[in-house]
Amino acid sequence: MERHVRNDRFYQFLERTWMAQQIPLAIFLFAVGGLPWVVWGIAVRVSTSVTGHWLVGFFAHNRGPRNWQIEGAGVQGYNVPYCSLITMGESWHNNHHAFPSSARFGGKDEFDPGWWVLSALQYFGLVWNIKTPEVMPYRTNLLPVKQQAGHSK
Repeated sequence: MERHVRNDRFYQFLERTWMAQQIPLAIFLFAVGGLPWVVWGIAVRVSTSVTGHWLVGFFAHNRGPRNWQIEGAGVQGYNVPYCSLITMGESWHNNHHAFPSSARFGGKDEFDPGWWVLSALQYFGLVWNIKTPEVMPYRTNLLPVKQQAGHSK
């Protein structure tokens, strides 16, 4: 994680208090729909999100197709194409390792709903200064997979 993010007091607060942040939503959901709404809106939502995050993380660091090899990296990311729609593009993990500061994870012909949302927000002037691979600095250790004769995982 980037040092300026890791050391940011606001993000540290969010990380420390994420469970308590569910309480106002739980109260609202209970008032609107009772206990079933709390179960589905808090317990099922959080457990599904966390499980999905770790499941994609596991596969994205162990197997799958790659577009890029990062020479000298301790870990290579792999793409998990069949999860791209439900993860908002986060499963294009090899692309993320290749261009970690990019807001767009999916490449050409790769479904990236997170990028679609950011593009819409940019169109309406709600976000700006979005970085994409085309504007990122050249990295000598980043090689397209098809140019790696003789290299293995």
